[in-house]
Amino acid sequence: MNIKPLYDRVVIKRMEEEKMSAGGIVIPDSATEKPIKGEVVAVGEGKVLDNGNVRAPKVKAGDKVLFGKYSGTEVKLDGTEYLVVKEDDIFAVLG
Repeated sequence: MNIKPLYDRVVIKRMEEEKMSAGGIVIPDSATEKPIKGEVVAVGEGKVLDNGNVRAPKVKAGDKVLFGKYSGTEVKLDGTEYLVVKEDDIFAVLG
């Protein structure tokens, strides 16, 4: 896959959701929510500020991130689902 997001957009591949609860109960697919964690696949050049300067992105490809539950647009490329979000929709980078 070769994708290059524009400006402050970030392409994320969602991490697999948990199939078992902490107590050991198996959660069926119909009851699971889409995960809010993922891995950054591609990053744009950055956000254009009002003065014309470009602010470099804070995330990079390979980072594990948390993002908003209803953020972004889902796209399917080469049979794989990705999420395209603005960098502002990313809450944290996981260490």
